[in-house]
Amino acid sequence: MENVQLNRWRILIAATLINICVGSIYAFSIFALPLSKMLAVSMPEIMMAFTINGAIAPIPAILGGKLVDRGGARIAIFIGGTMFGLGFILTGLATAPWMLYLTYGIISGLGQGVVYAATIGNTIKFFPDKRGLAAGIVTAGYGGGTVIIAPLANAMITHSGVQTTMMILGTSFLIVILAGGLFTQACPAGYIPAGWTPPQTSGLRPVAVNLNWRQMIKQPLFYVIACLFLIGALSGMMVTSNASVIGQTMFGLSASIAALFVSLYSLSNCLGRIFWGAISDKIGHLRCLMMIYLVIATMMLTLALSGSIVGFAIAIIGIGLCFGGTMGVFPSIVGQKFGMKYYGVNYGITFIGYSGAAFFGPRIANSVAAANNGIFTNAFYIALVIALVGFALTFLYKALENGKNPAPAAVETV
Repeated sequence: MENVQLNRWRILIAATLINICVGSIYAFSIFALPLSKMLAVSMPEIMMAFTINGAIAPIPAILGGKLVDRGGARIAIFIGGTMFGLGFILTGLATAPWMLYLTYGIISGLGQGVVYAATIGNTIKFFPDKRGLAAGIVTAGYGGGTVIIAPLANAMITHSGVQTTMMILGTSFLIVILAGGLFTQACPAGYIPAGWTPPQTSGLRPVAVNLNWRQMIKQPLFYVIACLFLIGALSGMMVTSNASVIGQTMFGLSASIAALFVSLYSLSNCLGRIFWGAISDKIGHLRCLMMIYLVIATMMLTLALSGSIVGFAIAIIGIGLCFGGTMGVFPSIVGQKFGMKYYGVNYGITFIGYSGAAFFGPRIANSVAAANNGIFTNAFYIALVIALVGFALTFLYKALENGKNPAPAAVETV
């Protein structure tokens, strides 16, 4: 089906702006120290809110994906956006860690997961011809929100305090996300962009592989993809949750300068999604992933060995680019390997890889730092080794990719 009347680029822009708001969760390191001081609790207790936020992500991602697959992308954005904004507002009223876990961890976490699944799942369906680029752009908003939010939040915290700041930001996010939802339109079934012809297979009609989630989880390739997702996101989550703290404790940066480094990391995260997404369209996902894991390992070694601010900046940029690349490439991989018909739910389930990274990444970093007088060096070495494991897993990915195809029942003719 061809739908030349639809303005898919407008939908892409709206989704990107919405993701800038929900991507503000990556600015949590800006709020962490002020919250720790205000509530008079340790950093690990504060960081648990961020861990919960990321760890529950597959649950709302699956729910949001289900709505998208049924044509309810706009409804998903309205529901998720309301929860996300209210979660931030209520976080500003928290007076104990458990309240932080409920508001920022669960309410905002559920909201951002639903919104993210809706924007990603719906938008990619509009771009079967530019899947990697579209995934990169729309997830760039998710990664780039902190570029704006980090310095803004730091200035607001200095002027008005962390609680007022979170309430103001939550209100703003609520307005922007709901407004963006008005410009969202569900992708019609069988959508084909004007002027684009689906690739032919062996001179026959185009063949599409569409696996539902039950069929997908029976494929060994699914588990390799989920593991690769976890490994690719792990180092990014370690740095995301602690960038400001690392800058201040290990490199002697002030809070305001550390906030700028958080923005630098987030800008790299944002650009990495577009860069690696476009690269994957040209050289293939596998080669792209191999490059990403090698760069992660190199940057983690740089971060561990460097004692200079320049070294910190280089590592921050490299890790940010690769974390962004991970988040930008895997949406496209899921669509390519398992099809677009059930994409919303399938990507939500595969998102368990990110969830694992969100759970283990901050915990590894903070546990190692707590055992070493606030120094994260050993955590960087752990991330380096894990990245090399990811590089090795790409060879298993290739072997499975070149092996047995999905069951015939899952193969459909367009």
